Amino acid sequence: MKWERLERAAVEAELAGLAGWALNDAASSISKTFKFSNFIEAFGFMTEAAITAEKLNHHPEWFNVYSRVDVTLNTHDSGGLTELDFKLAKAMEKAAARRLR
Repeated sequence: MKWERLERAAVEAELAGLAGWALNDAASSISKTFKFSNFIEAFGFMTEAAITAEKLNHHPEWFNVYSRVDVTLNTHDSGGLTELDFKLAKAMEKAAARRLR
């Protein structure tokens, strides 16, 4: 399925509901750094996010060092951001919330 690239206004509306996510200058990706208490919590987050990403067939660009996970999302096929990116971002927020209590 081809996802339609969102207009900037729609992207900004979606971002309003996602704390801590940043839009890049070209409005083609969003990113966030998640900070956990230790490596196990960070890895658990990544594992849960990976399962969701696979179900959505939408895979993040991410980088992990110890308790930090840097995430960047965009939809390469659409050349920018789509609803799929925001679905995954929301799922990541839920996964992180379970570990950041």
